[in-house]
Amino acid sequence: MIPSYEQMGDWLEEIAEQFPEAFFEELDGGIQLEEQALPDAAFPPGEMYIMGEYVHDLLGRYIVLYYGSFAALMEDEDEAAWKDEIFATVAHEFTHHMEETAGLHALDDKDAAFLRDALEERSD
Repeated sequence: MIPSYEQMGDWLEEIAEQFPEAFFEELDGGIQLEEQALPDAAFPPGEMYIMGEYVHDLLGRYIVLYYGSFAALMEDEDEAAWKDEIFATVAHEFTHHMEETAGLHALDDKDAAFLRDALEERSD
């Protein structure tokens, strides 16, 4: 099943409310939902997508989730699986936010290792 963009937005709002207020400190732009997919350019088209990302730029700090990436990877999943993945993605991006504000980068390192391993696995 692929829910509508609006439905995912509603789920995202419900899920975001489950996180403590402290997680939102210094998150100027909150959590945003973009309609497009964001393929990972390091992989062939359709193979790897970015589900969400933590952004710290001139506009401030915010989390973006990509509806199209979820739709591309989760078309055969039910509502519960979608909600689980939304929660996991938001939690992951909050971790980036909290680490960045604390001057840490452990999750960045873990993500880089995951992508490196995935690329190596492809080339085998």
